[in-house]
Amino acid sequence: MKRLHNFSAGPATLPLSVLQKAAEELVDYRNRGASLLEMSHRGPEYTEINQQATDRLKKLTGAGDDWEILFLQGGASTQFLTVPQNFLTKDKTADYIDTGTWSAKAIKEAKHFGNVHIPYSSKESNYSRVPTNSDLKLSDNPVYTHFTSNNTIFGTQFRKEPESNGTPLVCDASSDFLSRPLDLDKYGLIYAGAQKNLGPAGVTVVMIKQSFLEQQKKEAIPTMLDYRTHVRKLFNTPPVFAVYMVNLVLDWIEAKGGLNWFETFNRDKANLLYSEIDKDDFYRGTVEKESRSHMNVTYRLPNEELEKKFITEAAQNGLDALKGHRSVGGIRASIYNACKVDSVKALVSFMDEFRNNNG
Repeated sequence: MKRLHNFSAGPATLPLSVLQKAAEELVDYRNRGASLLEMSHRGPEYTEINQQATDRLKKLTGAGDDWEILFLQGGASTQFLTVPQNFLTKDKTADYIDTGTWSAKAIKEAKHFGNVHIPYSSKESNYSRVPTNSDLKLSDNPVYTHFTSNNTIFGTQFRKEPESNGTPLVCDASSDFLSRPLDLDKYGLIYAGAQKNLGPAGVTVVMIKQSFLEQQKKEAIPTMLDYRTHVRKLFNTPPVFAVYMVNLVLDWIEAKGGLNWFETFNRDKANLLYSEIDKDDFYRGTVEKESRSHMNVTYRLPNEELEKKFITEAAQNGLDALKGHRSVGGIRASIYNACKVDSVKALVSFMDEFRNNNG
């Protein structure tokens, strides 16, 4: 089988070794005579997987015993409402930094529960940048400050955590989670859909600091949306196979060298691609250079007809899923952890040839 150079924004490419391991164990999990897909989520097989994934995630991120790890369902979109459902009240304010479609959706949900202050928005510039700390106009006493660390649609990324004046950060880290180290001391809660860097679609990882959980509001919260429900015990059937896959990916990340290794690896891949974009004005990056994402590289060509031709010919050359998000158009190359350097080099080579033939 010849595998594509897969630049899908999500569900995204997975490590081949992980897929092969899953294929080997799919029908008969560890000689148990049954597939993991057929086993109880309360049995010893899944209990071991859940614990391994928790331990590996804590080790990779440097999270101590004061952090809780949850494997939930409903995607990051459900977390948009679960976070304010647990921590925001009508007489309180949360700060939400607006840097793209997903942060705007999170803001919309939070407004159902309390006051939302927007210390910065790049909407008027078509979300072409993320703020510097001096751009932020934070409120006086927010219960948390929410930000989206990487914006898949527009191709921007925070290089490091934004300033919050000591307020716990809450982060939608869906599209750059585990691509680089985090300063966990600044966070109260991190959530991420797995389907970018961590595994298949179907599971959402939530990391909650216990001291932040203690700030949970006193009002009644629906059982399934109450974080304490899931911290106390395995409340309902989890996405068993998705968590199994996450566990394998975590093992792969650790074996590669951990988050410091991936930070360098991802930066180098991105620089290869941005260098090709910046050669002349045939390709045009869509965001300010200081805000460029190392996960989702977005750019345009001189006109839409050339973009359609680019996408068609790229696919013919085994370069898949380069079409930009339907809301913005253009080209988008998603180069998450599992995207190989060879794939980026193949794309750069094609871009150079396409420019020569059409410039």
